[in-house]
Amino acid sequence: MLEEKSFAVRVFPTKYRVNKGVQTLPMTAAMIEANEAENADIARGLKQQDPELLDRLIDTYQHRLMRYLTFLTGKREVAEDLFQETWMRVLMRGGQYNGKARFDTWLFTIARNLVIDLSRKRTMASLDELQDPTKDERPFEIAIDGPSPFEQFCSREDAAEVSAVLLELHASYREVLVLRFHEEMALEEIAAVTRAPLSTVKSRLYRGLAALKPQLEKLRGERNQVRRQVVSGGFC
Repeated sequence: MLEEKSFAVRVFPTKYRVNKGVQTLPMTAAMIEANEAENADIARGLKQQDPELLDRLIDTYQHRLMRYLTFLTGKREVAEDLFQETWMRVLMRGGQYNGKARFDTWLFTIARNLVIDLSRKRTMASLDELQDPTKDERPFEIAIDGPSPFEQFCSREDAAEVSAVLLELHASYREVLVLRFHEEMALEEIAAVTRAPLSTVKSRLYRGLAALKPQLEKLRGERNQVRRQVVSGGFC
């Protein structure tokens, strides 16, 4: 077993790109069994502080983790610092992961807790920002037939522009949209990461989509207008 000192000097990569959202596909029994076996292997490796396992985990989850932290904090520099700290927590507390939940759910929970800890240290209002701004917690049923407005836009437009629109949303809405459509997490997994009731997750997702739709339509309209001007020779 390697000593903790050997982990302290590890430097993690901090250059990333944001990928486009994709639709979630249903998992088969074989896929579920394979995931469970993989989670069990990860749990054993973390308990042994296997450095090769850590490298594989970083390679697999680095882009997703950095994207989540960037959207959650809204600040690239802060996200990079928290990214490093998240993996240090994985190293030092890997024995706490038992493999019963998906590793990415556990990883994102650690990252979110670090955001909250940082907010407390800075006496910022971020703790409140991660709560739903509305007091109405009535559950909403989310339509699952066909792509959402978010997915419709992401399938055609640049992810950078969609990311800019997302950053304008309230943090609690932004978080569930990123976890649902970028990370493809089930609503129950999002509830586990955010430590919110399932009804609250549904409400935030519904309200986030409602807030996002007019922004995306506005952006789409502006693009179409520019294209029409180009076609008609307006910029010649």
